[in-house]
Amino acid sequence: MKPTDISAPDYFHKVVDCQWACPAHTPVPEYIRLIAEGRYSDAYMINWKSNVFPGILGRTCDRPCEPACRRGRVEENPVAICRLKRVAADFKDDVKHRMPRPSAKNGKRIALVGGGPASLAVARDLAPLGYHCTVFDSDPKAGGMMRSQIPKFRLPDTVIDEETGYILDLGVEFKGGHRVDSLKKLLNEKYDAIFVGSGAPRGRELDIPGRKEAAANIHIGIEWLASVSFGHVEKIGRRVIVLGGGNTAMDCCRTARRLGGEDVKVIVRSGFEEMKASPWEKEDALHEDIPILNYMVPVAFKHVSGKLIGVTFQKVKAEYDAKGRRNLVPSGEPDQTIPCDDVLVAVGQENAFPWIERDCGIEFDKWNMPQVDPNTFVSTNPKVFFGGDAAFGPKNIIWAVAHGHDAALSIHKMLSGEDINERPLPEVNVFSQKMGIHEWSYDNDISGDKRFKVPHRDKVIALKDIKAEVELGYDVKLALGEAQRCLNCDVQTIFSAPACIECDACVDICPMDCITFTENGEEDNLRQRLKAPAPRHDQALYVAEGLKTGRVMVKDEDVCLHCGLCAERCPTGAWDMQKYLIDMTHAGSTCQSKARSAA
Repeated sequence: MKPTDISAPDYFHKVVDCQWACPAHTPVPEYIRLIAEGRYSDAYMINWKSNVFPGILGRTCDRPCEPACRRGRVEENPVAICRLKRVAADFKDDVKHRMPRPSAKNGKRIALVGGGPASLAVARDLAPLGYHCTVFDSDPKAGGMMRSQIPKFRLPDTVIDEETGYILDLGVEFKGGHRVDSLKKLLNEKYDAIFVGSGAPRGRELDIPGRKEAAANIHIGIEWLASVSFGHVEKIGRRVIVLGGGNTAMDCCRTARRLGGEDVKVIVRSGFEEMKASPWEKEDALHEDIPILNYMVPVAFKHVSGKLIGVTFQKVKAEYDAKGRRNLVPSGEPDQTIPCDDVLVAVGQENAFPWIERDCGIEFDKWNMPQVDPNTFVSTNPKVFFGGDAAFGPKNIIWAVAHGHDAALSIHKMLSGEDINERPLPEVNVFSQKMGIHEWSYDNDISGDKRFKVPHRDKVIALKDIKAEVELGYDVKLALGEAQRCLNCDVQTIFSAPACIECDACVDICPMDCITFTENGEEDNLRQRLKAPAPRHDQALYVAEGLKTGRVMVKDEDVCLHCGLCAERCPTGAWDMQKYLIDMTHAGSTCQSKARSAA
């Protein structure tokens, strides 16, 4: 194998698995260390730069970082990265003075359609550069789906108000209660660029017999949640069926319990493990005494003279073909009718672009989605950009934020006369953590603690108040304990072959058997000859040559704990622990496009 080029910015970026998995590439270990030090405001600002909504995401994020967490490779549960983000938000000081100050306007005007996370992320990046950003939203307050579709018992309005306020205070003009009904009209208003972050605002219908006749008690989930959020709906029937297996279905069933639903059931066509809802969302529903019934397909809404009385289901089972693809087929059991007073349909969301005329330069595909470049987020009209759910369909807040950053960069480059296809590399800073021969400037002791549980409000109290937040968050003591579970995977083990005497001291002390000194060879062969074989090609090997014997040092990045024992034990200083802080480049950054070295 060729020696590893550790100067390439992405090499150690990928080793910091949590940050690499985060769509916004938040420097997770960095802010967790700051939380452990009690520096909550500093931790908040690091989050704010990357993911824009630390308090909101600390409660609602889908947590793509956590399955990637290295802690999950040595025990069952990863670090509670998401909940530690909330800690930074809950315990920070007043940070208004640390926010960018509104700049003098540069004469460029940007229209942003939709007041949700994607549009607000664009405004957060462009407003400090002097762009006049105008956000249009049909709702009276900013936040989009974060405000309208996430129940208050998960995300209080005060948190949304605070974090959207930080962005609007940058000099952003917000036109609430203003629905854009014509893109052509907006284009004629001579904006220099338009960003569409209107989300996926339409819930999917379920067109089965009885739908029209019993319509009065059959509600589309996301629309119903919005009605509850804005106070238009305050009660529901005693018996409620929720159709669907995603996070919206979990929000619907838990909301129904708080509005008078005594017998609330979630009914899903797939198996429990195949449901799209996050595991913790399903756990919360079950904790609130909401059963989840699986492998049942709705076939008819039962009614008497237009009054809904139940839903009939066909029972199915999963069968798999030779390629492992699943098909749901009838189980042969008789259909089952379950009585109910109301039904909430949460079987998916769709994009709706009736306000975009088809002759304004934007091409749509066969699914009626705009054709959007996945790197620059520009449409086939060079002045119109898309992001969030409006670009590629329903996903989640953190992806919308990432889209916003990238779209803002494209808009800034376009209006600066630059090529939007040239994407700047991240800013990389390297700091040795060595303070003495056996002393590090970071805590390299590995905590043996299991994941700390987040305190919850008493169920009886929580179910009586639809605005009472259920998760109470970590206190300072619990936050410190959870933060200490982080393995500091951004502190890298750096090897200097000329200093090595091949004494094998590092090999002997490594708790994970991830260091091997051996003859070089083809990758497949080399991976089998390691002290702990590493057959997975998607996990990097750190290969260093230049040893006096002609052998190579190979370290398996997949299982390294970054504990620093190799560097402590090395008698010649051939190993060092160096912290790699990787900041993504946003609009207006001074980071240049050409290659930059990480080491």
